[in-house]
Amino acid sequence: MDRIKELALIVAGIDEEYQNGIIDGVIACAKDNAANISCFSAFGGVISGKGYDIGEYNIFNLANFERFDGVLLMINTISDPDQKNKIVAKVRKSGLPCVVFDCEDYPDFYNITIDNIFAMEELVRHIIRDHGAKRIEYLSGPASNPEAADRFEATKRVCAEFGIEIPPECIHYGEFRSNDGRRTAQKMLASGRELPDALICANDAMALTAISEFTEHGIRVPEDMIITGFDNTYNARHHFPSLTTVGRPLSQAGYNACDLVIRLIDGEECEHVQRLDAVPVFAESCGCKSALSEDLAAYKKSTYHVIDSCREDINLLNRMNSELAEAESEAESMSVISGFLGDMDCECCCICMCDGWDSAWEDNGMISDGYSPKMHAPLIWDKGTVRYFGSFDTSQMNPVINETGGNISYFLPLHFRERCLGYFVAINGDFPTKSMLCHSVLMNISNSLENIRKLISLNSAIRELDRLYVIDPLCNIYNRNGFIRAADAKFRECRRKNEKILISFIDMDGLKHVNDDFGHNEGDFALQRLSSTIVDCCREGWICARFGGDEFILLGTNVDDEDETILGETFHNRLAQVNKLMNKPYLIEASIGTVVTRIKDEDTLFGLITLADEMMYQQKKKKPSRYIRR
Repeated sequence: MDRIKELALIVAGIDEEYQNGIIDGVIACAKDNAANISCFSAFGGVISGKGYDIGEYNIFNLANFERFDGVLLMINTISDPDQKNKIVAKVRKSGLPCVVFDCEDYPDFYNITIDNIFAMEELVRHIIRDHGAKRIEYLSGPASNPEAADRFEATKRVCAEFGIEIPPECIHYGEFRSNDGRRTAQKMLASGRELPDALICANDAMALTAISEFTEHGIRVPEDMIITGFDNTYNARHHFPSLTTVGRPLSQAGYNACDLVIRLIDGEECEHVQRLDAVPVFAESCGCKSALSEDLAAYKKSTYHVIDSCREDINLLNRMNSELAEAESEAESMSVISGFLGDMDCECCCICMCDGWDSAWEDNGMISDGYSPKMHAPLIWDKGTVRYFGSFDTSQMNPVINETGGNISYFLPLHFRERCLGYFVAINGDFPTKSMLCHSVLMNISNSLENIRKLISLNSAIRELDRLYVIDPLCNIYNRNGFIRAADAKFRECRRKNEKILISFIDMDGLKHVNDDFGHNEGDFALQRLSSTIVDCCREGWICARFGGDEFILLGTNVDDEDETILGETFHNRLAQVNKLMNKPYLIEASIGTVVTRIKDEDTLFGLITLADEMMYQQKKKKPSRYIRR
């Protein structure tokens, strides 16, 4: 039995009809040949903001070409030139057979191309010759896109045949996205120029929103202005007015591309370029009668299916959004998400998270270029069964290994702006390509995870602030605030149990002498050594603190009267050992006053602390005058 072929498909915007058509053909061929497809897809260029696009395009860094036999590269769907160059460089370095679509910029790759030029020329010629258009404006795709360039050049060539020039201010550029058509229409209306006879658009998505915007301003299509598109999409065919456009055999292009890669993997020699024909479609938006042959019943059935699917997806999105808002941990979030994956009609779904995605402060949690070396899959939904998959090498990409052929796996990014969180894998399902809300669902999941990360960061910050509030930064023991908080509880417990309590007040002798003669660094060092000695004297359940300056305090529970003497002897013995080990030109010395008592009703914590302080002072008075506080 032949080894199963593994193919990588690199594409952006899989929810667009052009990409849908190509992918449908790729999948059909892969199933016919029992090959597996791993589709790495981003939604870059959809939402304004470079940071967001960085997060989307990062999914292309996941593709490990060492695990593939061939590549299908829809480079014409990626608008960012830097991303294009980066992807092309990686594919070239892999040495794998690669097929691109409608792109002659990379002659070392094989190319499945649909003739944009002839059909576009025929469309423009029809608009001018048959409908008398003389003033023309043009809405192009990205200037760097070869398909956009071909269509624009074809338009200019035909206009020149008829002596028509398109002035620079009448040439508009977009990203092949629907919003580009609306923005261009608004720009044309605001310019004050007389509207043209025709607006020729480089694709249907832009043309349809331009029609909508002009219609809202009372401009009729085609009576007041002709508008045309390119692609002959479902929406273009069923719009009113139906759109004059160019039809392309997209599914056939996808099938041929996949078949070509498989034949190249098998060692066959193939032509570098395969050309398919496109045809102009003359419809109502230029003034022609619609050539739509689909009967009304089929159209109504199709439209109902689209509306019903969208309604179900919106309901899923709203319910997911509501429940995810309650999640406060990764586990809770995964539990919520798992309840909705069955509605996505995929055989298997995985959520793969970067190591350290939820880090609060560390820079290594801030990934924006690539993924962590290790991933973990906190959620794998497999035909209704939910399981956890532990750490795996990112180079493996998919935690679920396909043991058969004919599978399609979609790898989609999870991120917040440029911050990489992980990725989503959907296996054998139409949801990524056919649902209009797949992108929204992924954003919903990503935003929920980011909220959890921020909640973790907030809780960490609160814990750190609380620690700073109660811990002395020099000695790393309680400060006065921390001591009072902890001691109050122990004081009340001793009172309730009628147990004796021990409170010692300790004051360092001669700190000013150390600071003056040897510097404040040595003074800090001496305080730290004294603090360590006091900590060593504490038994289990006892607490100590730096009460302020050179003053320390110790509180012990479950004690007897003799513990006062034991503590004093232990403290001075250990302090002597510290001095001997340090061998400093000064001695660390301290005075200690200790109270051991059973708490009476009238006693207070501060009252006992004051009593211990007074006893300490009596000890200090017996020492040389320089140790006595003034």
